[in-house]
Amino acid sequence: MSERAEAHHQHRDVTGGWLRPSVFGAMDGLVSNFALIAGVAGGTGDTGVIALAGAAGLAAGAFSMAGGEYVSVASQRELALREIEVEARELADHPDAELAELTRSFIDRGVEPALAGEVARQLSRDPDQALELHTRGELGVTRDDLPRPRLAAVSSFLSFGVGAALPLLPYLFGAAELWVSAVVSCTALFGAGALASTVTARSWWYSGLRQLIVGVVAAGLTFALGNAIEGVAL
Repeated sequence: MSERAEAHHQHRDVTGGWLRPSVFGAMDGLVSNFALIAGVAGGTGDTGVIALAGAAGLAAGAFSMAGGEYVSVASQRELALREIEVEARELADHPDAELAELTRSFIDRGVEPALAGEVARQLSRDPDQALELHTRGELGVTRDDLPRPRLAAVSSFLSFGVGAALPLLPYLFGAAELWVSAVVSCTALFGAGALASTVTARSWWYSGLRQLIVGVVAAGLTFALGNAIEGVAL
């Protein structure tokens, strides 16, 4: 008898609420502050003004991102919890109807009616398990896998700050030309996009190039706007 190798695999956490705000925060911080610095540099050559604008953009953006993430994720969580409570009341007030509903869900998945009914009855003996089955089937979530507002806010704040600091650093270390910040920013844009590909289905070069193009276009348009405003003001 030959032994068959048993394959094991693990999945990454896709519901913890940290990945999206972290990736989005870093990308947004990098792109928005690079564009802001480019826009100000397009309108003035004063490195002090440019650095001040970049620092203000970092602080304002980080706090705004954190607050926005907290409120939006908290609202999403509260809505889900409210709907879970509705389902819990339904299970308590109409157990037979909910049992029939669970049975139909198994039948719809291809289980024979008699077996589906028996499985539903056995699983429904535990109220917590029954609630989890119903909420996962009807809402797509359970209490245990809801996103966490504080985690989302902290992840967003830190990642935005890191991303926004990169185009600002050259000016803080004495650089006087935009191209230095642009080189750092473009390198970081491509690297951040490539890094994000490790948790997505895209190739590293596609993700990196996509993020680079987005950032360069945003900065280029903002730089042109700064130049135009400077020309009008003069």
